[in-house]
Amino acid sequence: MAGGKQSPRQKMVNLMYLVFICMLALNMSKEVLAAFGLMNVKMEAANAKTSEDNLAFLGSLETKAEENAAKYAKDYEKAQKVQKMSQEYYDYLEGLKKEMTKGIEDPTDYQVMDKSDYLDQKFFQGDNLAPDGKEFLKRIEDYRKAVSVLVPERMKSTVESRFKTGDAKGKVEKRDGTKQDWINYHYEGFPLIASLTKLTALQSDIKATEEDALKAMLEGNLSNQVSLKNFATSLSASKSAFYAGEKYDGKIIVSKTDNSSTPVRAELTLDGRKMSEGKDYKLEAGGIQLLISSGAAGDHKVEGEMFFMQDGEEVPVKVNSGFATITKPNAAVIAADKMNVVYRGVSNPMTISIPGVPDNKVSASAPGLSKRSGSKYVMNPGKGRTVRITASGTLPDGQRISTPMEFRIKDIPRPSGAVRGEAGSIKMPRRNLEVSTVSAMLEDFDFDLNLGISGFKFKVPGQPTTVVRGNKLNAAAKSALKRARRGDAVQIFDIQAYISNNKSYKLKKVSPVVVELTN
Repeated sequence: MAGGKQSPRQKMVNLMYLVFICMLALNMSKEVLAAFGLMNVKMEAANAKTSEDNLAFLGSLETKAEENAAKYAKDYEKAQKVQKMSQEYYDYLEGLKKEMTKGIEDPTDYQVMDKSDYLDQKFFQGDNLAPDGKEFLKRIEDYRKAVSVLVPERMKSTVESRFKTGDAKGKVEKRDGTKQDWINYHYEGFPLIASLTKLTALQSDIKATEEDALKAMLEGNLSNQVSLKNFATSLSASKSAFYAGEKYDGKIIVSKTDNSSTPVRAELTLDGRKMSEGKDYKLEAGGIQLLISSGAAGDHKVEGEMFFMQDGEEVPVKVNSGFATITKPNAAVIAADKMNVVYRGVSNPMTISIPGVPDNKVSASAPGLSKRSGSKYVMNPGKGRTVRITASGTLPDGQRISTPMEFRIKDIPRPSGAVRGEAGSIKMPRRNLEVSTVSAMLEDFDFDLNLGISGFKFKVPGQPTTVVRGNKLNAAAKSALKRARRGDAVQIFDIQAYISNNKSYKLKKVSPVVVELTN
């Protein structure tokens, strides 16, 4: 692990080894054996808490995968594999610990656990390893190799360090400079309680590795979303088709950006011809404004690269877009202003027009469709999966055209629970959480809906679940929060959300929020 402030788990492991050194110095006194037992109990409690946190993290990743499979599905699949392998290895060690203490009447009487017979006989056979000893080594090596393949690159060295079994030959250098097999060095001739605590420490490393992997996957997706290297481009214009000779007013825009992102330069071609800045295009906030004519009838390609500054270096973004120029319309053009579907429960703005035909000579009809002004309409879909909109109009030559188009009807996506405007797994001080407002948000949804909260459930580890009415913690929830410890993962779930101006619409289940307390 990188240098810096040690985690509580690492401090506990370090303290365990310090106690072990003291045990050797004190010739295995009963008090030292008892100290090992108490340390083992503390680490087992910490492992149980980490297991609970990891399940919450995995649940958050599952929710993200359901909402956005393109970004999170692969990481969720990897996370499931890491969790499964970790649990199998953890259970193997737990079974070994139960075997070690099977004949002990009082498992809390640590002072009688001063013998080394059990593991000496189970792991070693003279100067060689017994089958169970070989199995023990194989388990840790198999886990290290398998998990290293699945975790992000920056975690591989940590996994190697946590589950290292000596040098290339499996040896460990002793204080006198001689070398000994790793398993003999750590597990031969030690008191039962010391070996038991070492196995618990190994379980702690498993849980920490699982936790780090889940966090890294969530954070890695966030980094990918804001990195310029993953941006794409698209072409936007006031209308989808143009007449021959008409000036084209399209604009190449960068997706996932805001107006503060301005390219520093561009290298573009139009149908293979090099374009000139100032004449054919100009750089502006959020992308490139094209200054070209729509050209002759047919398809046209704009290709090349646009460059942004990131961390002091130019980062290229590929441009590969096109537009079509038509000669004369023979059908209506119907396009949703925000999407190629309409959503149930909201008013969907739409533009319905026929190129070359005045808006007052165009009419449109469909269940739930109403006209506002000009070419602007609003669609409020009802039941069913699709809706058919029919647009009709009269061309300048007197010809009457009528074109139907079918749109898919979709429900509003699942909202994300949020505290202080942050969703998923977050960190904050206890006081901030106590006064914060629980809300719901629709991430990457094109409509700005006013969502209200009527209630939620609040869970502090080790405390009963509290049911809260409204969007702020009640007295019972605050009381439970006061008993939480630093680092506890507080869960806010079963969040009841509604649309303020459409309470009859039933939203999908809101994803939970996990808050890690920082004090």
